[in-house]
Amino acid sequence: MSVLEPIAEKDLPLARDLDLLSRVLADTIREQSGSAAAEQIEAIRELALKYVQGHDPAAGQALARALSTLDLADAMALVRGFSSFSHLSNIAEDLHHNRRRRAHKIAGSAPQRGSIAGAIESLSARDVKPAEILSLLNETLIVPVLTAHPTEVKRKTILECHRAVGELLAERDRNAMTPEELQANQDALERVLITLWQTREIRTVKLRVQDEIENGTTYFRNSFLHEVPRLILDLEDKLAALTGKKVELPNFLQVGSWIGGDRDGNPFVTAEVMRYAVSRQSGVALDYYYQQCQKLEGELSMSTRLVQVDATLQQLAEKATPEERAHKGEEPYRLAVSHVGARIFATAVKIGTFHQTLHDVVRAEPYKCAQELAADLSVISNSLKAHGATKLSQGRLRRLQRAVSVFGFHLAPVDMRQNSGIHDKVIAELFEKAGLEDYLKLDEASRRVVLLRELASPRPLICPYIEYTAETQKEIDIYRAAEEIQSRYGEAVLPNYIISNCESVSDILEVAVLLNEVGLVQLSPTTVAKINIIPLFETIPDLRICGEIMTELFAIPQWRQMLGCRNGVQEVMLGYSDSNKDGGYLTSNWELYKAEQTLVKVFDAAGFKMRLFHGRGGTVGRGGGPAHDAILAQPAGSVAGQIRITEQGEVIAAKYADREVGRRNLEILVSATLEASLPKHNGEPTDDPAALALMDDLSARAYRAYRDLVFATPDFVTYFREATPIGEIPSLNIGSRPAARKATNSIGDLRAIPWVFSWSQCRLMLPGWYGFGTAVTEYLDTAGEPGLETLRKLYRDWPFFTSTISNMEMVLAKSDIAIAARYSELVNDQDLARRIFGRIKAEWQRAVDVVKAITEHEELLADNPMLSRSLDNRLPYLDPLNHLQVELLKRLRAGDESEDVQHAVHLTINGIAAGLRNSG
Repeated sequence: MSVLEPIAEKDLPLARDLDLLSRVLADTIREQSGSAAAEQIEAIRELALKYVQGHDPAAGQALARALSTLDLADAMALVRGFSSFSHLSNIAEDLHHNRRRRAHKIAGSAPQRGSIAGAIESLSARDVKPAEILSLLNETLIVPVLTAHPTEVKRKTILECHRAVGELLAERDRNAMTPEELQANQDALERVLITLWQTREIRTVKLRVQDEIENGTTYFRNSFLHEVPRLILDLEDKLAALTGKKVELPNFLQVGSWIGGDRDGNPFVTAEVMRYAVSRQSGVALDYYYQQCQKLEGELSMSTRLVQVDATLQQLAEKATPEERAHKGEEPYRLAVSHVGARIFATAVKIGTFHQTLHDVVRAEPYKCAQELAADLSVISNSLKAHGATKLSQGRLRRLQRAVSVFGFHLAPVDMRQNSGIHDKVIAELFEKAGLEDYLKLDEASRRVVLLRELASPRPLICPYIEYTAETQKEIDIYRAAEEIQSRYGEAVLPNYIISNCESVSDILEVAVLLNEVGLVQLSPTTVAKINIIPLFETIPDLRICGEIMTELFAIPQWRQMLGCRNGVQEVMLGYSDSNKDGGYLTSNWELYKAEQTLVKVFDAAGFKMRLFHGRGGTVGRGGGPAHDAILAQPAGSVAGQIRITEQGEVIAAKYADREVGRRNLEILVSATLEASLPKHNGEPTDDPAALALMDDLSARAYRAYRDLVFATPDFVTYFREATPIGEIPSLNIGSRPAARKATNSIGDLRAIPWVFSWSQCRLMLPGWYGFGTAVTEYLDTAGEPGLETLRKLYRDWPFFTSTISNMEMVLAKSDIAIAARYSELVNDQDLARRIFGRIKAEWQRAVDVVKAITEHEELLADNPMLSRSLDNRLPYLDPLNHLQVELLKRLRAGDESEDVQHAVHLTINGIAAGLRNSG
């Protein structure tokens, strides 16, 4: 890798990895595409390095000329080469983060911020006692929730190749290798890169929900099944060491999923798909348990000639097959584990779904539930402890016990989700067919009355002898499937039902009535609530009235009665994406913050526990950014040990494809939740009326500026659709769900994901900053220097404001106004382009100026050298992809719709997304 600036000694291993990868990639391109292509790519790479890292304007002009004259074949090779290096650079950086963490641990450095050890140290410094941490953990639930929201461009095949590259680099890093071993390692690396070069990067067909389900289970096999149990057990051991007592923690950390249960806007999620999702997940969990039993059987070779096992273990061993007993008669642990494995296998055949055909080689009785399996594993563990083999019980067996406890037979709880508008239609049709009121004509108060009446009525609302419309029948089938799934796998498998676009109490009661029809909710003869009904407030108006809605809901005696069946916990989901699209970055963040403050007061007054579910996306425009800072920036009382957070798109792979990186990200969630839930530092201005009033003022100004551009500017939609690749994204086959809710040209009907993804592609990242520059500039026009000092103080002292500014600084650093200007050339009406882009450019400059002024940084990211270094490494490969994308979009929109041009455009989208990492 060419380097124009000195490299810190600690970063030399990263530079070596990047150099190795670039050399092997260059050799691969030379071998596969010829010397001319390789030399051309290298020449352009050198120009890009001089332009980006060397700040050479002449190199930039030469780069633009070279890119504009490429023929399609050369452009394709260049796109593939630069995209490949972006992906490889991500792998090397992740490995380097792991390397640096290990180096700090080996050196005995202070615990890293965001680690479990760091959280315990931080809490101890605040005089929080271990007993208080234990007490909190007994009431804690932390759940990252995987969604299938489509911003992950890479195919599963490509992800597996990237994983292989990471493993080969890690092998070089951790092992002292002979020259022969180093060469063998490089040979293997070359084989993987040839495979990558000869493999199509983009899917040829649209993803099915079943494909998304399979992709989701990959992260459980790679990371979660291994690391979630280890993390919980490691924390148990740390707290046991602090207290001097045995500690047994509950399963405070779980991993959820929307994949196969989220039907909001996705017509392909059906009852049958939901059944498949649960069955496939079950197959993955049981397969893991079976593999661990096979390994345990090899490890637990103790003989009855040397140890005395307890009677319960012996009884378990005697249930093994006669053939097993004949061969392993003196080895009761192997017999017991073999029998457990056979029962797991039988259970898997009964309730799991597999891609390979299973042969029932051993007939055994299936387990009825995960608790039965846990009981058998406890028998084995207790017997080991009884004859001096406690250490043997503390390794693989203990981790397997915890895995069974956490993941059960279902692997991950699946959330159901649907839009409130669909519930309205279903209830209306059921009422009509039953000869009841015209539901859609009722006002809110009347709707509540009739819904509560139906909730209490023993008479069914759904009649098996009536034919309903296809949409209503599909919903009925879903509710019936949910009851069937819970009956088969237990309540933990489908614990939540989320209501998108929730605008009223009746929206919530409608779901209760529908679930009542299948027995998942009922008031008579006994109260039953087998599922959490969760309102999702996602637009600015919804966030502003969420406290009022929850106050009215809690005033309903029947609802309070049902919450008694849910341990007094009510979950509320807050949407970051749509509120951002609706009101802009600053207003979205501030309205979310105020909504949380309001909800804390509402829940305290009602006497219920609150669990917030944060619907965050990958990019800052959709609530993304460092999770640790985001959790610590929540209002006081809004976490309290209860938090769920969505993980979406390419961020899932970035966080959890690598096991060590996955462990780090899980630790961040746990440590931040602990720190945010226990007493905070003094001095935060969360209750300072002046600070709150200032934020209200800034938010109002930013809101006006954002809405004036996006919703009030004539032909802004035209500019957006022509100056970004929004039109090309739906054909990228990156998800099963349509890109828009309705077939309209409205920004309001466009989903937040393609909205943000498109602005990322053209390097503007507009949803992550627009309006803030105007808001602060207008404020400072009257407040002057004292006003600026007030903002600086808030940045230093208030985690919410710090996080808001830091995230904005990150997206501004990733944006490039010169590249964005090139995309404006794609707009047919250039007067329109100059007018709108001129406004955007002026606002971008205002945002950069005020962020620098508030942070007192001379350059963006001055206090984040790691991200700054990362951008320096990748921008020379990212910027040419943007220039090429513009050229290719010009060809495509001029009428060259050949498969090669479309494919090349898709490759640029892939490469740019990889270079930015959090783009959707």
